[in-house]
Amino acid sequence: MTPDAPGARTAPSGSRAPGSRASVARASEAPWLIAGLGNPGPWFRLTRHNAGFLAVDRLAERHGVRFRRRGLATLVAETEVDGRTVLLAKPLWFINLSGRPVAGLLRRYGVPVEQLVVVQDDLDLAFGAAKLKRGGGPGGHNGVRSVGEVLGTRDFVRLRFGIGRPPKGQSIGDFVLKKFSDDELAAMPGELDRCANALETLVRLGLNRAQDALNAPAAQEPPTRDSQTQEPPAQEPPAPEPSAPEPVV
Repeated sequence: MTPDAPGARTAPSGSRAPGSRASVARASEAPWLIAGLGNPGPWFRLTRHNAGFLAVDRLAERHGVRFRRRGLATLVAETEVDGRTVLLAKPLWFINLSGRPVAGLLRRYGVPVEQLVVVQDDLDLAFGAAKLKRGGGPGGHNGVRSVGEVLGTRDFVRLRFGIGRPPKGQSIGDFVLKKFSDDELAAMPGELDRCANALETLVRLGLNRAQDALNAPAAQEPPTRDSQTQEPPAQEPPAPEPSAPEPVV
C-alpha cells in the first residue's frame, strides 16, 4: 500500500496539514526533529549509505552536544537554534526499517510532521551536491520509503546528500555500503558544514532561506535574523574505520 492510497496509515496523533492555524500554533512551540538515516554500528560509519548519520553527527559536533540512547531504537541529541529546541536523531534499526523509530520519536516529543527533516544519501546527485525540499517520492531510497509508509505521509522535509553513481560493473548495493574514498573524506567536512548551515537556517528562517543557504559556499555561516555572520572553525576529516559485513540495503 502506498502512502497516498485509501486506508493508508495516518501521521502521528496531533499532526495537521501544514499552513493550518492549528498547525502554525503547534509548530511555534514544538521541537524540530532532524533524523539522519544510516545503518547502525561502527563498521558502517563512513559508508556512503550513512551520509545522513554523518550530517547529524556534524550538527551535534558544532553545537557541542552528545547522543544518548532513547529506548532501544534511537540515539538522540538535543540542542537549540535561536531558542528553538532541535532534536538530532539516528535510528538504530537498519536503514530500510527507519520508519518506526522516526515515528516513535515524533509521538514521544510531540513533533508535527512538517517539522521533521530526514537526511539521506542520494545516488542521483554528484558527491557533495545537496538538495532540500518538502515531500516527493523516495527515489529508490528504502529508508525514506519506510518513513513515508509508517507515517502515512511524505509531507516532511528531506535533505538529500549526493554520493554519485557507482562505476560501471559495480552494483548499487555494493557501492552504497562501501566507504567514501579518501578524496571524498577529505572534502566531507566542508560539505557537511554547508548542509548544517542549511539545516540551522531551516529552523531559523524557513525552507526558502534554507535552500538559499544550501547553495552558498561552504565557508559561509548560515544567515541569522539580524544577518550577522562569522567564520566557522576549521575541521579535520574523520578517520577511516575497518570494513564490516554488509547489512540490508
